[in-house]
Amino acid sequence: MDPVAEYLGALRSERGGSPNTVSAYRRDLAGFARFLAHRRLELARVSPDHVARYLLTLRQGGLGPRSVARHLSALRGLYRFLVREDLIAADPTERLEAPRPPRRLPRTLSPTEAAALVESPPADDPVGVRDRALLELLYATGMRASESLALKIEDVNLTAGYVVCTGKGDRQRLIPMGAQAVARVRQYLQTARARLVRGADAGTLFVNRAGRPLSRQGLWGMIKKAARRAGVRATVSPHTLRHSFASHLLERGADLRSIQVMLGHADISTTQIYTHLPPAAVRDMYRRFHPRARLPGKGSAE
Repeated sequence: MDPVAEYLGALRSERGGSPNTVSAYRRDLAGFARFLAHRRLELARVSPDHVARYLLTLRQGGLGPRSVARHLSALRGLYRFLVREDLIAADPTERLEAPRPPRRLPRTLSPTEAAALVESPPADDPVGVRDRALLELLYATGMRASESLALKIEDVNLTAGYVVCTGKGDRQRLIPMGAQAVARVRQYLQTARARLVRGADAGTLFVNRAGRPLSRQGLWGMIKKAARRAGVRATVSPHTLRHSFASHLLERGADLRSIQVMLGHADISTTQIYTHLPPAAVRDMYRRFHPRARLPGKGSAE
């Protein structure tokens, strides 16, 4: 019997593969069979190099990383089945890695949008004062949502202008706070927080209307409302403010190592995604010197 047909049958009956999965794997394996036939190769004689060349032809033919990864998944399943059934001695796909999809650049706000967002909550009630303080702090420090919600009152030093943040792996870091963030948090502590806290006080910096620690759902809902008030149409999350913090610092000349420390990234390669966002100076240079950057009659070379 055809080993590919045996594998697909086992995939369907033993592993509960859906009709769509089985159909997709059948198409992918048929493509591999054509590749082997063209080279007069048999399944049992395929080497890792042959599989790698096949994947390369798929990429050269225009398939994206996710589609190529699916083809490799189909081949892995087939060869593991053949090894299990003692039809071949070694799996040529064992050490091959699937291509990774390109990393998407993070969504960021413009400085104008960020300012509108943090200033959008109403300033005439305790919850609005809290929201302004929290939004200002997120944009000023680049903290993760979980980090900001875990803050205690003593973690914020308003006199020195910094916050002690506890990140992943319980690692602590000091992050400077801008003057506006200091002012907003001070106002919240002096006028609003005491009106929200009722009964026992756990010391958490940001609390909800009932005086209990603000939840992630509460934070997300607050940011969505603030974005609507500010007229920001794109989806905004706590991470959007984190990305905006990093990219705006980089645009204004901050070095990548300092941004890495403030974000709490263990590896600078994680921070380097922000280098793919064009700094303002680069954009200005491009507009000044590229021959097609400006319309005719606007000072261009044409």
